[in-house]
Amino acid sequence: MKPIKREHKVRAFHQAKWDEPVIFELHQPGERGVWVPEAEAEIKEAVGDGVSQIPASMRRSEAPKLPEIGQAKVLRHYLRLSQETLGSDLNVEIGQGTCTMKYIPRVNEFLIRSDKVADLHPLQDESTVQGMLEIYHRMDLAMREISGMDAFSFQPSSGTQALFAMASIVRAYHEANGEGDQRDEIITTIFSHPSQAATAAVKGYKIITLYPDENGFPDIEKLKAVISERTAGFVVANPEDTGIFNPRIREFTDLVHEAGGLCFYDQANANGLLGIARAKEAGFDMCFFNLHKTFAAPHMCGGPATGALGVVEKLKPFLPGPYVEEENGRYTFKWDQELSIGKVRSFHGVAQTVLRSYAWIRSLGAEGLLNVAQIAVLNNNYLYHHITKIRGASAPYVEGMRLEQVRYSWEQLAQETGVTTEDVQRRMCDFGLHYWTSHHPYIVPQPFTLEPTESYSKDDLDEYIAALEHISYEAYNEPQIVKDAPHASTVHRIDESSLDDPALWCTSWRVYLRKTGLAAAQK
Repeated sequence: MKPIKREHKVRAFHQAKWDEPVIFELHQPGERGVWVPEAEAEIKEAVGDGVSQIPASMRRSEAPKLPEIGQAKVLRHYLRLSQETLGSDLNVEIGQGTCTMKYIPRVNEFLIRSDKVADLHPLQDESTVQGMLEIYHRMDLAMREISGMDAFSFQPSSGTQALFAMASIVRAYHEANGEGDQRDEIITTIFSHPSQAATAAVKGYKIITLYPDENGFPDIEKLKAVISERTAGFVVANPEDTGIFNPRIREFTDLVHEAGGLCFYDQANANGLLGIARAKEAGFDMCFFNLHKTFAAPHMCGGPATGALGVVEKLKPFLPGPYVEEENGRYTFKWDQELSIGKVRSFHGVAQTVLRSYAWIRSLGAEGLLNVAQIAVLNNNYLYHHITKIRGASAPYVEGMRLEQVRYSWEQLAQETGVTTEDVQRRMCDFGLHYWTSHHPYIVPQPFTLEPTESYSKDDLDEYIAALEHISYEAYNEPQIVKDAPHASTVHRIDESSLDDPALWCTSWRVYLRKTGLAAAQK
């Protein structure tokens, strides 16, 4: 790559690149990391061979096909992969809009690694886990204060699962009132996360989508036109995933309530609202928060997260069970809910995520949570002010202040230079910076979504802005540099043609072998 003089803030970066195979390809029959000693005679005499007491229907017919690898090789493999990974510990992680990749206090990681937490089992008798149940209860009280809701469940393990639980509560509520068959429509907005429509559709609802009015906000006149006796509920994110906050949201919820529907609130984008606005005052009957985003727990690639689900008093009987209550100084699971939608996952949420978030809330207090929102909004609008001045960049729909994130557009850049947002994304990797486009569908053309949170300084933001300015300059002057990126990273161009064909998806190594025909060859 031809060297180009860079601005002071743009930092050169070169990532380790290994031609590292999948761990199953490192398999060598007979290799071992550790030889497990055979059980001694007295142990065998006491417990048998360890297999015959297992019911035959539960025994494997053959050993699992796990890779056999020496210990040193395993260590090298995973360390190499770690060198090919960026994250919030290594780089400025503001390019993960709607996911709020903020700093996670490391002291909270020590909390969850304590034996008192790490060794808990979800099937323990509740008398032995009073401390953890107290944390659930105290977290419930904190979330009530933050949202205005009357009760919380921490059972959902993601925002999407919380949305599914809320759609289930809507159906259960109307069925209990004898209107389950009549009310079969859910209203949402085009800018809200696709999971809102998807989860409601899974519950059998017809989805009605509101598009923006001439000012870029959800069209309230269209809402009035579609509300009817068939309306079961209204689900929305506010601010939506563009960062646009609807200041008339209470008018929307009032209209839906007048028609007999319920209003439920996706608060995945709540980072700019803490201590400023609550779901209760906006007229919502339910809401959820992503503890793994707003409340400083890891996002974990869709892993052990928590969608904290809150409801008003009239919907409390429908909450997924069990939830934790305090009775005479003792904490207990509440099971006897005849109207409950039942479990939405096997156990009562992820204890470690709840503990991390509880510790974060307690360390900040009410004033600290307010400061989080204020700084997040300030940081976001600082970015907005500078990025909308970059040649080829814009922020469609509403002009002026956004809340905690913005979905920008490189449409002009793409039209004038042929450089797409995916090209810019790969070029950002050459500077060690993360950058996200958008979830589908791409309502904003050539999108990129940034959410700086409260975690980053002005210097951090300036570095990110300078990198985007530099890439814009390259696009207009030497676009091939951007199109050929990355030049110093492990990221590569992906053939996305197979993403819409489930027949080509390979979700595991075993599926890959089967679909490529290699499974038969290995036999």
